[in-house]
Amino acid sequence: MATLSFIPVYPEENCFSIASQALKLTTEEDITPHLDAILKISAVNKIDLSGNTLGIDASKALAKLIASNESIYNNLKEVNFADLYTSRLVDEVVESLNVLLPAFLKCPKLTIVNLSDNAFGLRTIDSLESYISNATALEHLILSNNGMGPFAGERIGKALFHLAKNKLKLTPPAPLLSTFICGRNRLENGSSLYLALGLKAHAAGLKTVKLYQNGIRPRGIMNLIHYGFKYNTHLEVLDLQDNTLTKTASLMLAENLPIWKDVLVELNLNDCLLKKDGADAIMDVFTKLTFPHLKALKLEFNEIVQSTIEEKLLKALESKKLPELKVLQINGNVLEEDSEALDTLQGMFDDLELDDLEELDSDEEESDEEDDENETFQSVETDLLEKDLSQLEIDSLIADLAKASI
Repeated sequence: MATLSFIPVYPEENCFSIASQALKLTTEEDITPHLDAILKISAVNKIDLSGNTLGIDASKALAKLIASNESIYNNLKEVNFADLYTSRLVDEVVESLNVLLPAFLKCPKLTIVNLSDNAFGLRTIDSLESYISNATALEHLILSNNGMGPFAGERIGKALFHLAKNKLKLTPPAPLLSTFICGRNRLENGSSLYLALGLKAHAAGLKTVKLYQNGIRPRGIMNLIHYGFKYNTHLEVLDLQDNTLTKTASLMLAENLPIWKDVLVELNLNDCLLKKDGADAIMDVFTKLTFPHLKALKLEFNEIVQSTIEEKLLKALESKKLPELKVLQINGNVLEEDSEALDTLQGMFDDLELDDLEELDSDEEESDEEDDENETFQSVETDLLEKDLSQLEIDSLIADLAKASI
């Protein structure tokens, strides 16, 4: 994964890393030398075990170390546990998370958690949902390529909703989630409504949302925009790459783009099937409003046509509506290779790639896309859904208090 802008640089002496060593840490004995090394650090800010494989007994030993040592749990700010379960059985992964995630909850400064590239699926959703709901220190959650599926995605959305409520209960309230990265998880339309409500709950806190490669179709994208994104008024990075917008969702996105005109830094719509009308609607916004901080605009493989580039994109650039744009991606669209417009753009952007321009799709492909075009927005009483989620939280609290009284 590329370096992320929110990842801080800690003093080397405060970090422990065995990243990408392909170590098989199965038993307590296997992991003990590394635990001993962690204990030698006076104030542990970061633990990076990514690219190794962790078993149950090793997980228990690590969790005990984190939860029982003040120099760790009082200082830990970031854990990178990406790609940590290669060759492990699902039962091993479930039990490992069941001991590690409660240990994370004991760390009051743990703001960055990366659990990407682990085959979690549905079996781990109970522990993940519980952790996310209660991790009030959490500000940056990276949860990509975990085999979630739409039902698990819905549960993650509910967990984000409860997380926001739990953060706001604190005195003073804890900062809301700033980063949510959940790509390559087959979230599809089925997760979109509750995911939107979860993102909405973090309101102006969210600055980065990346939901790339999730098979979300126009209706799901519209749910995300209408019930979620439009409340995230400080959004700097929006990445929807390799989902499907077509005209319907593109029009809704264009309608809401002005919300972020003063904050947006990157918009990634590569492989989103905007098509001509969708691209025109989005480009019209850029011709009318100035986006002073937009540095990256990614629009590859969207069936964008020459007239959109000539009449709208160039107009926005030449009228200084995108004064800070440094990265433009328009490869793979239906453009005229030898044209004055593309020559002009290549003069503006040194790294502009135009080596894979497309012809119009075949009739067969266009027929397949008609199903997406027919997906229209359907209004939902989300106030009732949010009320139900809040009531579930109250019911859970009452149940916990009842257990405590016994």
